Amino acid sequence: MWNWLRLVKDSISEKTIGLMRMQFWRKTVEDIYCDNPPHQPVAIELWKAVKRHNLTKRWLMNIIDEREKNLDDKAYRNIKELENYAENTQCSLLYLTLEILGIKDLHADHAASHIGKAQGIVTCLRATPYHVSRRKVFLPMDICMLHGVSQEDFLRRNQDKNVRDVIYDIASQAHLHLKHVSLEDFLKKIQRVDFDIFHPSLQQKNSLLPLYLYIQSWRKIY
Repeated sequence: MWNWLRLVKDSISEKTIGLMRMQFWRKTVEDIYCDNPPHQPVAIELWKAVKRHNLTKRWLMNIIDEREKNLDDKAYRNIKELENYAENTQCSLLYLTLEILGIKDLHADHAASHIGKAQGIVTCLRATPYHVSRRKVFLPMDICMLHGVSQEDFLRRNQDKNVRDVIYDIASQAHLHLKHVSLEDFLKKIQRVDFDIFHPSLQQKNSLLPLYLYIQSWRKIY
């Protein structure tokens, strides 16, 4: 369901259509928790997961509600707004994952919150070149204004120091949430290219990531 919701924004040209699709999923979740899922493959599998793992309805609704608000296609007003988006989407997914794994632990929930927020910030940074290619910029406006950077600077792929300072400040916020997991790999890469968000190396996936995660877990580094 999450992948489908994530693609809704990119696959529609009319906000009304997007709202209708979100309403479909909102009603679907309501019906699932009434034991009456629609005859749709994703809905059926989600219903099975809810029954099997007693998943919390609020986390699913948070994802839908936040994705619906995100249909407005506006830049985040500040870093807090970006973190709130990450909390209601990425973190909600992690909370659901913990429930599926049968983990009920406050420390795990706390870690999931930080990981989710860091992942949300990193996703926003990583997607910037793609968004720019579509003439859109979603980076927090308060940080851009702080450094005297306009959306046009990003659309022109300006690589001046003040543009890199914007990326540095946003990346630093992610780093505050997370220092020792896979997301740090991207943050290290962005540092190595002096915070040039358009550098080709940032679009390359780390093929060694599974091994990296295994080593980190084996050494109990989280």
